[in-house]
Amino acid sequence: MKQLLIIFHSITGGSEQIAQAVAQGARKEPEIEVILRHAQHVQPEHLLSASGYIFIAPEMLGSLSGIMKDFFDRTFYQVLDELNGRPYAALICAG
Repeated sequence: MKQLLIIFHSITGGSEQIAQAVAQGARKEPEIEVILRHAQHVQPEHLLSASGYIFIAPEMLGSLSGIMKDFFDRTFYQVLDELNGRPYAALICAG
């Protein structure tokens, strides 16, 4: 079974609503296990076990939110060469 990892960070609740809606839609596919995780709690092993990813975060002053940036900073180099070619999408929630 393929695993879709949805990683999100939300401040006002908008990004979390998007993440919940995406997860709800993805769960309609019987061949996909959907995992929804807050960016603060994602570790490299979560990334390595997933088949694909959706990253959802708010826009903050024209940039990515700090907690989502922290997630990428904490995990990027540990999984860099092992995730090549896996599908992903990025969604930004902006005012």
